[in-house]
Amino acid sequence: MISLQSMACQPSCATPSRAALPMYQSLLGDPETTDPTLIKGFLEEQLAQASALPCPMPTEPAQLLQWVADNAATVGRQYSEYLQLRHAGAPRRFFSSKAHALYFLQQVAPSKLVDGAWLFGTVRHSADWRYRGLIRTYLEELGDGDPALNHVTLYRALLAEHDCLATHELADGLYLQGAIQLALGQASDDFLPEVIGYNLGYEQLPLHLLITAFELNELGIDPYYFTLHATIDNAGTGHAHKAVAAVLDLLPGGAGNAVFLERLRAGYNLNDLGVGSSAVIEGFNLDHEVVQMLERKRRFGQFMHSDYCRLEGKTVNEWLAQPGQCGDFLTALENKGWIKRHQDPQASRFWQMIDGPGAPMFGVFNGYELQLLKDWIAGDWVDTQSGVNNPFRARFRRREAVASIPAAGATPADSTRELIRKMSPSLHASPEGLEATRIFTQRLSEGVLSLEH
Repeated sequence: MISLQSMACQPSCATPSRAALPMYQSLLGDPETTDPTLIKGFLEEQLAQASALPCPMPTEPAQLLQWVADNAATVGRQYSEYLQLRHAGAPRRFFSSKAHALYFLQQVAPSKLVDGAWLFGTVRHSADWRYRGLIRTYLEELGDGDPALNHVTLYRALLAEHDCLATHELADGLYLQGAIQLALGQASDDFLPEVIGYNLGYEQLPLHLLITAFELNELGIDPYYFTLHATIDNAGTGHAHKAVAAVLDLLPGGAGNAVFLERLRAGYNLNDLGVGSSAVIEGFNLDHEVVQMLERKRRFGQFMHSDYCRLEGKTVNEWLAQPGQCGDFLTALENKGWIKRHQDPQASRFWQMIDGPGAPMFGVFNGYELQLLKDWIAGDWVDTQSGVNNPFRARFRRREAVASIPAAGATPADSTRELIRKMSPSLHASPEGLEATRIFTQRLSEGVLSLEH
């Protein structure tokens, strides 16, 4: 579920009038105690901005299916052109290095870790056939309770595999989409047209999804989270098709259509708020990220080094004692010969001190931080020993299954209301949430769901 519109979002997109992070943390951490009036006010603020943006949707609902099909065909042609360029030797379009790709995964994590949240409220309407497509979409986001298919579980595993979960607070705009998704899921009964419109925009197949998956594979990062979306969001029978069906099925009819569609279009445009994927990709600067990373680590290491070594008259502790010196510290390491830029990182004494279980500073840097330093040191150096990588080789054709997670706290005796609580965005990836999802999915297929038991 990757937004079609997020790639079009540039830094000039409307800035939220209130911080997104507190709403994100509240709705993800303790949604049941979050003041509904605050949720309503937050959504109204975002919708006021979204309503002022141009909307590419056709004005006639009957045109939506063809419009979605046309979008998918356009993306297919654009991706084919991209592949032709790569076959001809063009460089990657998105990611300059593996560190760049990991940076992207880290920066977009706030929205990926609440994938599908905007549809949470629809599961309370299982008795109404018009909601069935929306409910099925939500359940598929949850993998129907299978941890190997639950989108949040998959993304958590991807971050863990490369040790790149952010250990610091990200820019507030990166939390906005996640906060919007969580808020829509919590207040969907009051904002149903907006939920449907948001879902319609989010479920289209975007070009950036396909390119991201291709280039992640090329860089040795399993793209399955992204390729999974390319299949289930298809315009023929997948989430994109279900999104259109939900619009047509839930139109109120008569005079109510005009207001419904106006609200739906505003919901669609919510996808354009915040920091989009293109802005994240374009905002990466390796030099800047390395320095900023060291500045964040500085306060932990400023008292940890001996005074044996001096660089340009300062001990390491003195270099780390004050903020703003890390860039000059790296230069001093280069001047001393401890870092040899544009060479194999293994030739740099600094790298030898931080990489590998026998290194004196083993464990000081996480996987993402090590990759930043490795790519920065390597610079223009190319590892000729490993041969030229073939970007068209599928490196992850066989995926290891995610280990099954034992049930904990959800049983077939649970009421439907209790199952729904455990299927919330804050709980569904937990063992009890996965089990609750499996039970709910089975009851739905058997037609025995009821909020009364």
